[in-house]
This record gives sequence, C-alpha cells and structure tokens, in this order.
Amino acid sequence: MNTTSITNLQDIEQSTYNDELYRLSKVYIFLGITIIVLALLTASVSFIILIGLTPVVPSRAVTLILIGINSVWVLGLVIIVFYEMTPIIRAWRSRRAGSRLHVRLISLFALVATMPAVAVALVSGPALNLGLDRWFDTTTRQIVGSSINLANAYADEMLQNLKNLSYAMAFALDNKKLLGRNPAEYRMQLTRHAIGRNLRGAFLLSSSGTVFISSDLGDEDKLPIPPSNLIERATSTRPFSFQPGVHDYFGIILKFTNIPNTFLYLVRDVDKDVLSALRLTEVNTDRYRDLNENRLLTQIAFGMLYLCLFFSLFLSAIWAGIAVADRLVRPIRLLISAADDVASGNMEVFVPVRAKDGDIGQLSKTFNYMVSELKSRRNELIAVRDQIDERRRFSEAVLSGVTAGVAGIDDNGNITIINRSIETMFDIRSEHVIGHSLLSLSAEIDQVFQFARSLGRKNHREQVTLSVAGQERVCNVQITMEKDDGQGQSWVLTIDDITDLVEAQRSSAWADIARRIAHEIKNPLTPIQLSAERIRKRYDRVITQDREVFERCIDTIIRQVGDIGRMVDEFSSFARMPKPQMNILDIRGLLREACFLIEVTRHDIHFEQDLGSAPLIGAFDNRLIVQAFCNVIKNASESIDLVMREESIHGHILVRSYYQEGSVVVDVIDNGKGLPKEQRQKLLEPYITTREKGTGLGLAIVRKVIEDHGGYMELHDAPKSFYEGRGAMIRLIFPADGAKQSNVAQAINHKIGE
Repeated sequence: MNTTSITNLQDIEQSTYNDELYRLSKVYIFLGITIIVLALLTASVSFIILIGLTPVVPSRAVTLILIGINSVWVLGLVIIVFYEMTPIIRAWRSRRAGSRLHVRLISLFALVATMPAVAVALVSGPALNLGLDRWFDTTTRQIVGSSINLANAYADEMLQNLKNLSYAMAFALDNKKLLGRNPAEYRMQLTRHAIGRNLRGAFLLSSSGTVFISSDLGDEDKLPIPPSNLIERATSTRPFSFQPGVHDYFGIILKFTNIPNTFLYLVRDVDKDVLSALRLTEVNTDRYRDLNENRLLTQIAFGMLYLCLFFSLFLSAIWAGIAVADRLVRPIRLLISAADDVASGNMEVFVPVRAKDGDIGQLSKTFNYMVSELKSRRNELIAVRDQIDERRRFSEAVLSGVTAGVAGIDDNGNITIINRSIETMFDIRSEHVIGHSLLSLSAEIDQVFQFARSLGRKNHREQVTLSVAGQERVCNVQITMEKDDGQGQSWVLTIDDITDLVEAQRSSAWADIARRIAHEIKNPLTPIQLSAERIRKRYDRVITQDREVFERCIDTIIRQVGDIGRMVDEFSSFARMPKPQMNILDIRGLLREACFLIEVTRHDIHFEQDLGSAPLIGAFDNRLIVQAFCNVIKNASESIDLVMREESIHGHILVRSYYQEGSVVVDVIDNGKGLPKEQRQKLLEPYITTREKGTGLGLAIVRKVIEDHGGYMELHDAPKSFYEGRGAMIRLIFPADGAKQSNVAQAINHKIGE
C-alpha cells in the first residue's frame, strides 16, 4: 500500500514555511503610511473648503483643483493596493497550499474595515444630494423656468402686437401715388399713425438702409437704422422683428407691396422697469444654470474624498489581514496538502495527529476517518456502477433490436430515453429530444399521452395518424404506466407503424369490392348495348319525327355503356393484378418506351428526358412497369391540361432517372396544377381522386405495381429549380439489381430540388 508518511508531509510543510509567502518592506510600509496620512489630510482640507468654512470660495476652478489633488492621492492609494494584492492573487491562482484561506482572511479584514466607509457613503451620498436638491429641486427649477418663460411670453406678445400694427399701417400707407404726389402729406400721415399707435418712430427705408421718409416725433435721429442684410430678410407677408438688446426698444421691418424696394420700419419703446426685470431674470437664470452645471463637479469632489477614505481603510485592512493570516494559515497547510492528494485520487494518504495540535489535531483525526470511509464507499460505488452499466447495455441492446418505437417518459411528461426506431421514424437525434417535453416529438402523441394520463389506467392504446416528413403514417400508440417508486410515476411509450398493414387491408377490401362491382355491372352491359343497336336498326326508317332526338339518345346509351365498360375493365385490372414476371433490365429503356407512347399523342407538351449515361439495372416486369410509367406520365399531362384551360402556358414534363445508394430512382415532374397540400398520401389509395371524371385507380395500380417490384412511391411538389416549384413530382424508387425492400428506404437520401 502506497502511503504518504508523516515525515514527507512534515518536510514539505517545513520547506513551505521557509519560503515566506508575503513580505512587507519597512520602507514600503513607511511610504504607504505617509501616503495614507497625506491623503486623509488633503481630504479633510478639501471638505472644509467645499462646505464653505474657509475664505476660499468653492468656485468651479477651485473645485477642479481639489478634484485634481485628491485624484492624485486616490491614484497613489490604488497603486499601493494593487501592488499589495498582486502577490496574493498570484498565489491564489497558482493554488498554493493555504492561499485560498489566506485570501478569505484578508477579504474578511478588508470587508470589516471598509464597512464604515460604505456606511459613510450611504449616509453622506443622500445627504449631499439632499442639500444640493434644495437648490436645484423641481420647484426651484420650475420657478426659474416660469420666470424666463414669462419674460419670453411678454416679449413675444409685444412683438405680435407690433407685427399686427405693422400690417395695419402698411395697409394704410402702401400708396405709391400719395408718396409721389405729396411727400409732405405722406409724412404727416406717417407721423399721425406713429403717434396714434404709441410708437417711438416710423421710417420708410430702401433695401440698402437709406431713409426715404421718417415720422416727425423728435427722436428719430437717435434711433439706429438696421443694416441692409436684416432689411432684405423682411417681406410683405413675413416681417422681420427684433427684441431689445443693446437698445431698449422693439423693432419690426415690413416690405411694401405697391411701393417697390420700400420697407416700413417701426420702433416702439419698452417700459424701463419691465426691461430691467427682463434683463435681471436673464442674469439670474444664467447664474442658476452655472450653479447647476457645477453641481456635478461638487459631487465628484466629495466622491474623491470618499475614495481617499475608502482606499486608506482598505489598504490598512489588507496589511492587518496579511499579518494575521500568516499566523493562522501555516498550521493547516499540512492538512491542505493531504486534502490535495485525496482530491487527486490517492486514498492511501493520512495526516499525523499530535496532541499539541489542539483543534487542528481533532480536525486531522476527523480527516483521516473521512478518508477511510471514502475509500470503502468508493469501492462500493464502483461495484454498483459496473452493475448499472451492465444493465444499461443490456437494455440498450434490447431496445435497439425492437422494430417498434419505444420511449420512456417521466412524471413531468419529459422524454428520458428513445430507441433507434423512433430516431429513424421521426428523423431526429436522441440528444435533441431527451430531457424535452413529449410535445417536441409529436403533438398527436402528446395528446394521447395526456389523455391516458388523465384516465389513470395502467395501459391505454390508441390509433393515430402522424405526419412524418410530409407523409401521413398510421400508428398504434400504447401508453404503459410503471409503478410509483416514490419519485413520481413514469410511462413507457410504444409506437407501431401499421401504415402498410392498413393500406394492404384497405387495398384487399377494395379489390374484393371491385370484383363484385365488375361482376354485377358487366353482365347487363352487353344486352343493353345490343338492345340499343337493335332499336336503332329496326326503327331507323320508321321514326321520321324527332329523328335527331332519337339518334342522340341511342348514341348516348351506347357511349355511356362503353364508358361503364371501360370503368369495369379498370375495376377488373385492379382486382386481378397479375404477378410480375421479373427480368434483369435497364430501366432507361422502359422509360423511353413509356414516354414515346404518351408523347406521340400530346404534341402540345414538351417532353424532356434526363436518364443519364450509365445503365440503371434492376429486376422489372416489362409490361407492368411500362403501364405504370404511362399512367404516371398520363396523369402529369392531364394535370397540365387543367392549367391550360385557365391560362396560357407551355406544358413541360421532365422524366429523370438516377442511381442513389443502392436504389434506382425515377422522377416524373410537370408544371401542371400540382398536388393538394393536405392528405396527398391518400391519393395512392383506391377510388381517391381530385378530378371530375377520374376513377381513382390510376395511382393505386401504379403503387401496387411498384410495391410488387419491392419499391415504393412518393408524392412531392415540383422542385424550386423547375418553374419555381410549380407543379408536382412523382418519385418511384426501386431496389437496384434485386435488392430487398428493407434496404431501399435506408438507401434513399436524395433531396428534392437537387
């Protein structure tokens, strides 16, 4: 037995002791203490200045200086903390013995030391914000905003009144004849309007700013004339106005309509008290905004003070934690080394117990007992694991050999296991459904499961129709409940695909019905036809009145008897399908023969053959296969006819064949009406058709011929590369060179549209 001895552990522990993990230089400690003292002193002075207890005004510049100085000390403290934490983090990452406990002790000291700083932040932060909010709360901002809005509203109202006044004066004074005939009279009217409307002055200007005529109020010479660029901005419908700025008046410029290149310039005084109030409001608002903008700097300055305090406490806590942790960690490094050996899988290790170890010795004794118990329990678990693995392999072997789909379901309705039959049936991978709800596998099966669960019976069987890969499959679904083992109930789901059995039974029943119908209908057809022909022969010369009606009725009887006879022949053909006589043939020759038989009668449709250059050899009955191909191609041409009746298109039928992994595949593609989206698989059953005069036996006969050859057929939409998916594609799959049917379904993996 390989045992780690006490001597080895002691040697390891002693060498670890000799290697000091963390050493603090006296110079480094002195430097750190100096920075802490200076940082706290600077923070205290900054705090006194910011709260206004010194002659220094906490202006924006002063605040920025305080922020810069405190930022330097904060950066110094951050560097010291980083330098202090680097060896600790390096030891923790290298997983040195005792490093984690060392880190935890230091973290505990740091947490306890920094909690007061956090408490200060929680109290001082809201207090600072509350003090600043009293200056910049919503009510104060609303008052300031309302005052400036009131001032702006007054100015806007004065401008609007002046604008309305300008329109009225322009209407009265825009008189070119009066201006040209008697300028003095025009000036008198301009003066009367200015006096009546309480204006300080009124002028007629050119676009360059030249005064034509001015009112005679005495102060016109003191009023400045606006520059030409402002005058030209005024029009007859949109005057240009300006508010008091350097001067204490409102002004407006309006262009005359009838007097060319002439503008009316009006000036109105503003009450000095109102103007002083407006300007005072603007000044106070600007000061308030400056204070509001400096608010963030004040908060940043207080934040720097908080950071100085925080990092000072944090650094002191780290130093204290390192000093205490070095003394506490060393006695348990021996135990940690032994625990590492156990973690690596060595169950033969033990820790020596000494009386002087105290509580650590008791811990070592408990550790040794735990290791011995772990060793025995591990041996037991290995034996149980081997037994469970053997059972699992046996269950998987049984499930993989079952043709029916089997799945396990837990109490929550989630799938716990599935066999390969379910993976093949639903084209899924087990890892995609295990652990997921049964609904992710099939909504129909989940509905059966929920119903069986609600009944509470041990067994429940139901037949459902599933849509798998675009095809409808009839399945027997059985739900079996297992016993409750105290952890909830579980169920076993069994799925049997009985589609082929159901279709075989249905075809057999329809074949029997077809024989009976053919027998009962065919007997009276010949007497009816002979009687009709005899009536025509006997009364052909006798009937002279309504002779045309007579001929039409006789023709109808004979024609309908012929149609019924052909229908009976189809019934008989379906009921008495001969057993195929197999020969080794190249299917491409059979396809060419079938295409030729249909193509010679349908010159309005373009037939295309893509049969490849390599022979496609298989076991076929020449007559039955050609008949089946003719039926499929004929159906394609009739589907094109349905579209040609409604729109003008060029009919196109593509017949292609190829070899695909052990199977011969034939595709007949047309650009006709296409197949229905729902329940298209039922078109392969007898007497199911979508056409008015169809018997529903064509595809059923084709299907029976294909199945007698060991193959099967599929119904698809035309691929996207063929008229953008318009039309239908009938796919016929045969085993190549006599391969068995069971190999065919696994061999075909040809994608639609390739």
